[in-house]
Amino acid sequence: MSGEGRPDRAVVSAHGLTLGIAASRWNGQVVDAMVERAQEAARTCGVPAPTVVRVAGALELPVVALELAKRHDAVVCLAAVIRGATPHFEYVSQAATMGLTQVALQTATPVGDGILTCDSLAQALDRCGLPDSAEDKGWEATVAALDCALVLRQLRGLDGAHDRPVFTTS
Repeated sequence: MSGEGRPDRAVVSAHGLTLGIAASRWNGQVVDAMVERAQEAARTCGVPAPTVVRVAGALELPVVALELAKRHDAVVCLAAVIRGATPHFEYVSQAATMGLTQVALQTATPVGDGILTCDSLAQALDRCGLPDSAEDKGWEATVAALDCALVLRQLRGLDGAHDRPVFTTS
């Protein structure tokens, strides 16, 4: 895990936005930490009470994300898929990721992909935002989704910024 290229922006001002968080129950030690970090990121960004729902596993996340996207400005999905001895890991990881992408495109609502795909529990624990973790993917997925929702709000003219240009050429 490199973390190389990670953006510096760790917080955005998302006051007034709504956020839905969907998380799997599999690998609870990892995912529970990610949910806590996602909620803390939301509060820090100005979203005090995100909706949090739990589902069985990563494959259930896209359909729940679709429903959350109908009622929220942004959605974050959290899970930990850990490689086993069969190809099941690849099928679950790919289907869940493609499903979340489809939801985002179908609803034009940002869906933060916080699905860890790791070779071991140790790798997942190192990415879930615990005090001794190297990375904090619950936080990162939340800030990314909220940041994208703010960009969409600006593009749609819902932030009161219709009189200034959204893009510049310089």
